[in-house]
Amino acid sequence: MIRYAFNPLVNIMLSLALLPLVGTLGAAVGRVGGALASVTARHILITEHLARIAWLRFTWKPATRTVPNAKAAAKTKSEATAASAGTIRRKAKSVSLPEAGSEATVKVKLKTATVPRSKTPAKTKPETLATSLPKLAASTRRSMTPAPSNPQTSAPSGFQVEGTSANAPFTLKLHRGDGMTLIAMNWKNGRPPQDFVGFAIEYQEPEGSQYFALNNRLGFLDAAGNVDPTALSTLQSPIQKFRWVHFPRNAHLVGDFKYRVTPMFMDAQDKLSTGEPQEATIQLARETYPGIANVTFTRGFVSSQAFVDRYIKDGPINTLVAPVAAKGLDFTPTHPDTTAALAWMGFEARAAILETLDQAIADKAEVRVVAYDFNLPEIVDRLEKLGGSLKIIIDDSKGHGGDGSAETEAEGRLVTSAGQANVLRQHMGSLQHNKTIAVNGPTVKKVVCGSTNLSWRGFFVQANNAFVLTGQTATDLFFAAFDYYFHGAKNDVAGFGAKPAADWNDLGLAGIDAKVAFSPHSSTNAKLNGIATDIKSNTTSSLLYSLAFLYETPGVVLDAIKAVTADKSIFVYGISDRKVGGLDVQDPSGNVAPVYAAELGADAPEPFKSEPTGGTGTRVHHKFTVIDFDKPTARVYLGSYNFSTPADLKNGENLVVVRDRRIAVSYMIEALSLFDHYSFRVAQKTAAAKGQKLHLAKPPRAPGEKPWWDDDYTAAHKIKDRELFS
Repeated sequence: MIRYAFNPLVNIMLSLALLPLVGTLGAAVGRVGGALASVTARHILITEHLARIAWLRFTWKPATRTVPNAKAAAKTKSEATAASAGTIRRKAKSVSLPEAGSEATVKVKLKTATVPRSKTPAKTKPETLATSLPKLAASTRRSMTPAPSNPQTSAPSGFQVEGTSANAPFTLKLHRGDGMTLIAMNWKNGRPPQDFVGFAIEYQEPEGSQYFALNNRLGFLDAAGNVDPTALSTLQSPIQKFRWVHFPRNAHLVGDFKYRVTPMFMDAQDKLSTGEPQEATIQLARETYPGIANVTFTRGFVSSQAFVDRYIKDGPINTLVAPVAAKGLDFTPTHPDTTAALAWMGFEARAAILETLDQAIADKAEVRVVAYDFNLPEIVDRLEKLGGSLKIIIDDSKGHGGDGSAETEAEGRLVTSAGQANVLRQHMGSLQHNKTIAVNGPTVKKVVCGSTNLSWRGFFVQANNAFVLTGQTATDLFFAAFDYYFHGAKNDVAGFGAKPAADWNDLGLAGIDAKVAFSPHSSTNAKLNGIATDIKSNTTSSLLYSLAFLYETPGVVLDAIKAVTADKSIFVYGISDRKVGGLDVQDPSGNVAPVYAAELGADAPEPFKSEPTGGTGTRVHHKFTVIDFDKPTARVYLGSYNFSTPADLKNGENLVVVRDRRIAVSYMIEALSLFDHYSFRVAQKTAAAKGQKLHLAKPPRAPGEKPWWDDDYTAAHKIKDRELFS
């Protein structure tokens, strides 16, 4: 529009036309006033009405443009890279442009597999990309007119928000996670048309003025049948999946994140066009319930394409993470990008734990810590600063006790800083397996519990959760349990089981039904059978779980999970660290078997690269189950508790049950992202044929070919998946 304003021909023509009209005004206010009025009127006409006229040619510009070629599109750096390798998360405190990482699954046909995704920085303007694809003709039942934005609300959005466009051929539902969004779609009427090739996803940050498109690592094959290794915008390489987990880089920002999802279509000449979009806004924010409860996760994806792309090129993983646990307190990373890499790997859980300790130091608070794996310098360094305000129990079971372990080295350092009387070693009946921090200061009243060990692997390799609670009641309960452990007879299992801490106690979180119980329990207040009964008898809709040692934990909970998995009316997704015997589901109309940690090896199919394992040991270390996340009765069991008889009756453990849908949805999305990440890797490791090129599917063109979405409408568990989340 600016070029029209400086075009001599345009200026002459408009001046001649407009000056007589403003002559009366010019005579009244003088020559200067007339000139100003003329300029103003000319500007309005140009910008509001004449912008689409190509002067000198006098031809009307079309409202849309054709798709840029792949090479040009590859130069655009939109927001997130998809289909790479598991759900990749990223959140920074301050950046100028959004950049995120997510790796939920993309469905691939034509000799392909279901693969996850990663992300790269977004630096182009998706508005330009959004107008680069032609709308389909009205005769195809997709209007040429862009759908209007959904109504915006000034009030905080809920944890589940739906798009409201009546013109879009599909539904859109956003689910709030912690630092992440689950984006779920479903076709409104019947099945999609054959030429539907997936969804383009864009998002806009709070107070932002432009959209950023997610990228897809997978693309369509070129004419020569090759895979383009460059990640392309989802406007070029749409997501062939009915749901997507997105991790915005600046998820902590206050306000509405706006998502725009557009259906993409491909004609017989392989040209893409867009249908009517859906839009919806959702607030993510940093804390689940600010000032009350916060669900946080480690990233847990060293076995991912994003980690390989970002950090392996500059040094192996053993330059970032201590390769030997016993030497962890003496290890110093040498990787050139250590600071950024550790922040990325530790994600929200690391940040929340370190923040809690820093607040305790500043508040001169009393602090109580129970540690199992304990070899991380940035934790021990902070605990030393607390001096005599710290009391700590460190596990001394096999591998942790005795000379030469990091736990014993930490004991020596903390005896020096806190005093011998404030440091205790114990293992209860087998393990002191808690990983808890409780802070009671003049202003800071906080608790950290969950599955995250205070160790190199706990923070930077494993998938873990840390549940951070704020309030005097929660703090008092954890201090009381600590005192029972600390002051009772050494490793007194029976004595602890008789204490009030061994039974359910309300955490006193405003508006949240949450309770905690500590192990070891007695036979009269044991919790394992009650959890198994809840899973087996009370699950009505869905069960999602991530249980690290389910593969080696026989008993009532495993039996309950088997029973629910066999129920075709209930949706089940599960993750364990290794393959779980007895849960290999053969019936194609039933649920799928739980996946387990795996990585892409040297024979990874194009365009993927070999991934590190992060060393030996557990990679999926969570201990949580989510029951009926979509119902008012939604609940989560979580903690250090491994859902086993030893966890119930012998070990020192914490077990929390939360009956709250917002929190249940956060854990559900974490389970879903892990399932997506590892299901692809498991499939690749067990596939008979390897080295296949992975790519997006074009519309079926030969007899017998099916569209990419066919399984989503014919396989029972995929039908449930598509319908449940949307």
